[in-house]
Amino acid sequence: MTNKTTTGNNYWFIFHNDQLLLEKKNGNYQIPFASEAPITENINTSILNVLLENNQNKTYGISRPKKIPPQYEWIGLRASYDYISLESYKTAGKAFEILHWDKNSRFCPACGAPMKQKSDITKQCPACGKELYPSISTAILVLIRKKDSILLVHAHNFKGTFNSLVAGFLETGESLEECVAREVIEETGLKIKNITYFGSQPWPYPSGLMVGFIADYQEGEIQLQKEELSSGAFYTRDNLPELPRKLSLARKMIDWWIEQTDTEIK
Repeated sequence: MTNKTTTGNNYWFIFHNDQLLLEKKNGNYQIPFASEAPITENINTSILNVLLENNQNKTYGISRPKKIPPQYEWIGLRASYDYISLESYKTAGKAFEILHWDKNSRFCPACGAPMKQKSDITKQCPACGKELYPSISTAILVLIRKKDSILLVHAHNFKGTFNSLVAGFLETGESLEECVAREVIEETGLKIKNITYFGSQPWPYPSGLMVGFIADYQEGEIQLQKEELSSGAFYTRDNLPELPRKLSLARKMIDWWIEQTDTEIK
């Protein structure tokens, strides 16, 4: 999505549940770009603005799939990573988060009155004045190194057979580093040290922020939290199991570690 603001035209991010409407053009997929919305029936949300990279973007949801012209196709938001530009994927994620927020913030949590839109990402209660903004759930990822290996786990909630990094949600009253140490010992029984920040990534499924950390194994034997994890072990670069998809921060962290070990070998 490289075109900047064009008078009269918008990028239209249209969703049915988690399915994103894409337009097929010259063998490629793109976000519909036009002055008018491609679909005007069965709209079940407000038409909201999504600002990213100074483009004109609009988003809304429809209540049920409908017959669409042959140049359009529904593709899951996660799967769209493989079809559209990274910029478009990021904007689609933000649009999806805004729609999720809009759907779940229709009434004031303080007094119960219907909320009114104040700005693209602000609502205000006309009765008591309370303001609401899109809420973000913060989760940590941690890549744990032990000599020439890293810890990879499979969680029950993974949609696939891949293995990934230990992860968990930040709790009230703790720092990100405290969350990292707590989640690791809760889920694996291991103690870690040298916790350092790696990077972060918006995770719009439906409204998260993933924050990645690197840490070193300190002590302990793996004792899995059976309610959360189905397997977990340390793997060297030569016997890695199936890994997460490229779109995830977890995969970026694992790839970084592989590159580091390649450099050390050379």
